[in-house]
Amino acid sequence: MARLLVLADDDLHALGDRALLDRTAELVRERNRIDAELTRTIRVADARQACEHDGLKTMPSWLRNHSRLSAAAAAELVRSGRALAHLPVLAAAFAAGDVTADQVAAIAPIARDAHRVAAAEQGVDLAEVDAALTAIAVPQPHRVLGQAVDRYLAMLDPDGPEPDPTEGRRLAIIKHADGSITGRFDLDAVGGEKLQTALESVVQVGRCAGDERTRTQQSADALVQLCDNQLAAGTLPILRGHKPQVIVKIAVEDLADPATGPGAAGTGFGATISAARARWLACDGAVTRIVMGPDGMPLDYGRTLRLVPPHVRRAAEVRDAGCVFAGCGAPTFWCDVHHLLEWINGGETNLENSALLCERHHTKVHHGFRVERQPDGRWRTWRPDGTEILTGPQRTGAPLTTAA
Repeated sequence: MARLLVLADDDLHALGDRALLDRTAELVRERNRIDAELTRTIRVADARQACEHDGLKTMPSWLRNHSRLSAAAAAELVRSGRALAHLPVLAAAFAAGDVTADQVAAIAPIARDAHRVAAAEQGVDLAEVDAALTAIAVPQPHRVLGQAVDRYLAMLDPDGPEPDPTEGRRLAIIKHADGSITGRFDLDAVGGEKLQTALESVVQVGRCAGDERTRTQQSADALVQLCDNQLAAGTLPILRGHKPQVIVKIAVEDLADPATGPGAAGTGFGATISAARARWLACDGAVTRIVMGPDGMPLDYGRTLRLVPPHVRRAAEVRDAGCVFAGCGAPTFWCDVHHLLEWINGGETNLENSALLCERHHTKVHHGFRVERQPDGRWRTWRPDGTEILTGPQRTGAPLTTAA
């Protein structure tokens, strides 16, 4: 521990590339050793039920509450500790820093009670499997190790019934203070194939000229777009008499004030967003006026009005045929109807004041970009600095002429 405090004072910018890589490798080994000792300690505490000392029933609950670990991380530490009690070769490699906590978690399923019983019934020596998988884990990429573990588990029950894919599926969502979320999920092979197929279709259709997003950004945008499509379709299950919808609460003065900063609006699931984001969501949403009393209780509420009536949307879909942002070809059913002059500032909800924009480009238009329809029906797009976004080959220099 003292050595880590000393290392924190090092000037990393003074190190060469080779030195930085060597330092990284050594820190990974040191982290593996610490993770190994943490896992070993948790295993003993789990076996002894030491958590009862603080009035809790399980070690995962103790780790969540006293060490602020996520539910998934706490459960994985306990599972790994229990598995290592049956896998001494892997435990030794872990303690030496040769394998990572992720690799231990990948191998841990072979030590579950059902798998150990199946191995014993078939005369499989778990000690040999422990040594073989550890030998793979030390030099091979994590993907290769996962494939080896899967093959072993499949061999234990080659003729058994196909497992229920839903048993291994998990999705954990963690909400942060600003309302953003991170998550972790596990899907079986077929479920994963379905997700990748759906995302890939959206990713490929959503690519446009000048798209500089990374692959991970494209996939994340595709996931949000899938949710948008489902919410807009109106086919999701009805909840207490209401269709699922994104709810935003904001004071009318904040909604109308273009200078309002972040934190002016709240969502149904407790996130805090800016007034600008609320105005963007309201472009193609429904608005309900609610008068609040001084004690925070509603005094009066009006009818919920859809800002863009169906006939205006249908006309915009026929006219625009998709997202009008330069270079984008997103289909109409991905798009919101954007008010060129915001409705809260007096913009009318009619075809002349409307433009179809996909979720990504709708966001950009509310953050400084601008689209405008020309008298000849063409749409043009400008950047926040006033320069126009032009797509396709651009002519430079004098025009070509041909001799008569």
